[in-house]
Amino acid sequence: MKFSSQEEYGLRCLLRLARAESGNSLTITGISEAEGISVPHVAKLMRILRRGGFVKSTRGQAGGYTLARPPERILVGEVLAVLGGRLFEPGFCDRHTGTVDSCANPVDCSVRTLWNAVQRAVDVVLGRTTLQDLLGTAEEMMKREKDMLNELDRQSGSLLPGGAIVNIISYGAGELKT
Repeated sequence: MKFSSQEEYGLRCLLRLARAESGNSLTITGISEAEGISVPHVAKLMRILRRGGFVKSTRGQAGGYTLARPPERILVGEVLAVLGGRLFEPGFCDRHTGTVDSCANPVDCSVRTLWNAVQRAVDVVLGRTTLQDLLGTAEEMMKREKDMLNELDRQSGSLLPGGAIVNIISYGAGELKT
């Protein structure tokens, strides 16, 4: 499972707009230069984000792009869904059956159960994370996510044993803590 460059770059474009001074729009060229993404790629991303309702565009000399709503009202999960979709879609197993017509393990599949648990954890994190949250520091984000996942572990009896999901997030800070 991987996030695509479209999801990464699209999120970076939104963050660039969120950091712009209130009322100031940014051009595709400006976003491209600031983020190191080609102009055609930024144009494609902004079109997707506009159609998804995350940005609005203004034509003309002083035109450009701005956020369509405040960053605290833009959920990262919604953005990623528009840019590329979920990590594990319900029909995944139907499309990856190997050399047979249907899944060899349609009833009791531990792998599908694992992917569903991972997707639920991702959905919780992304569904509670806003663009505003991403405007903070990496340290603030790690603390926020760790607190959120600890709460999730308490509520659900842990998606993974031993608070492993919190350890996975901690690994993102550069050190796996077990």
